[in-house]
Amino acid sequence: MKVVLLAGGLGTRLAEETEVKPKPMVEIGGRPILWHIMRHYAHFGFKEFFLALGYRGEIIKRFFVDYCALSGSMTIDLLHNRVSAQESECEDWIVHLRNTGQETNTGGRVKRLEAALRGATFMLTYGDGVCDLDLRDLLDFHRARGRVATVTAVRPPARFGGLVFDGELVAEFTEKPQVGEGWINGGFMVFEPSVFDYLEGDETSLEADVLERLAADRQLAAYRHEGFWQCMDTLRDKRLLETLWHERRAPWKVWE
Repeated sequence: MKVVLLAGGLGTRLAEETEVKPKPMVEIGGRPILWHIMRHYAHFGFKEFFLALGYRGEIIKRFFVDYCALSGSMTIDLLHNRVSAQESECEDWIVHLRNTGQETNTGGRVKRLEAALRGATFMLTYGDGVCDLDLRDLLDFHRARGRVATVTAVRPPARFGGLVFDGELVAEFTEKPQVGEGWINGGFMVFEPSVFDYLEGDETSLEADVLERLAADRQLAAYRHEGFWQCMDTLRDKRLLETLWHERRAPWKVWE
């Protein structure tokens, strides 16, 4: 099972961080959020990744080139210019780092990976959101429905405190309730190879062009996830995720 991670966007709403690095490299607990997402997939046995790179893609490449080389302990023989690693802590992942263009839209990035993905069902998500979703359940759900695509539906976290009125008085106040109203696309999608029939060139939007057409054709299923989900769109979102991580309350840390 191959996993596509869309990691090429600008992340303009998180400009404080993304002026110098791509959004998936913004850190939570000292690790890029991209690493957290990949650990989540790997926990369920999905360990082959295709990273669709764009903006500042060289930073993501450098991270993975250095990741294994700098993990664990090492001995450096300065005289003979030799480095030997011991006790490597590197994950058993296969990571394909693919340049998909600086200005390419989301669907166009997937289209550029067609040659590698055409043969089988694949999974896909964005490089900026975490959740505690059981990815095996998602895949089983998708296969049972027999549609071209399945999207994970989530309830967006409310950004402000909730009020329950009793006349002119407040009967109940809930600070930052987790669950808001309605359902949105939380990413964490599954696709059949026939999705490439809906993808055209670099300008194709995965959301506006592909998912909308799939829904109209009754080829889009929705897996409703009632648990934790949080994207990292703003500095406030980043701080929330940092707090959860450092307080050891990170629901997405399903691997431990």
